[in-house]
Amino acid sequence: MPIFSVKHTTVYRYTQPVTFGEHRLMFRPRDSFDQRLLDHALFVDPEPKEVRWIHDVFGNCVAVIDFKGSGDELRFVTDIRLDHTPQHAPDFRIDEAALSYPFSYDPDEATDLTQTIERHHPDDGDEIGKWARQFVSARGHTETGKLLMTLCYAIHESFVYSRRTESGTQPPLMTLHLRRGTCRDFALFMMEAVRSLGFAARFVTGYVYVPNRDSASVLGGGSTHAWCQVYLPGAGWVEFDPTNGIVGNRDLIRVAVARHPGQAIPLSGSYCGSASSFLGMTVEVKVVKEAGTNKISIF
Repeated sequence: MPIFSVKHTTVYRYTQPVTFGEHRLMFRPRDSFDQRLLDHALFVDPEPKEVRWIHDVFGNCVAVIDFKGSGDELRFVTDIRLDHTPQHAPDFRIDEAALSYPFSYDPDEATDLTQTIERHHPDDGDEIGKWARQFVSARGHTETGKLLMTLCYAIHESFVYSRRTESGTQPPLMTLHLRRGTCRDFALFMMEAVRSLGFAARFVTGYVYVPNRDSASVLGGGSTHAWCQVYLPGAGWVEFDPTNGIVGNRDLIRVAVARHPGQAIPLSGSYCGSASSFLGMTVEVKVVKEAGTNKISIF
């Protein structure tokens, strides 16, 4: 089982000293059968007044940070190490009743899944639904796993990844029209596409290890990653990363899950000062695979 190490650095810079409001940070991976946290550390400069931990409504670990004093720079550095057990598609096992699409969720599960099945974004012409249904067999029954994998690979192969400096996630309908977006855009688009077919889906934020980007030196410009999960009876929540065409958790480090991307922002907060004081921010993520020969990669 490989061991991954992640170093995530975020720096905010200002033209003059400002005071900082409460910040919320998601960086501690969710412990599970497929990933086990070995160690974690948080460094904040200037030194905070208090750091406390809470679980949000989805069970994610959130560090709530309060500050004293002021500064012209705010720096967050997080380090994690975890044991990761890769699960490759199509290893997930689906209940016999759900092997073919369409199927119905068990009524007891459906009660808890309702908000993740409902679509969250306007689509008056059902364009996203029409796009998704092209992968459904006209004969009436489609293999469930094949349907979802094909849909994931279709986004990976026919949409263009484009890094965007603006915060937030673009509407799924815009992603469909542009055929371009970030990992967060693609995750949300796939969520809305599978929801149009009646599947339960949720958003995941975390990190990705990209082996084919290994090099002998550390490169700059990394960031957090995003993908989605779809709930399949018997298999549970299964990872789908349309940005990289990954099905299963291979090379994906799960930090937080949510019904919508706005509920899983890796770092959020405020400052007290003029808007013109803000110079900008830099983010760098380094993901290292420690098993065997140490390798360094970022996304």
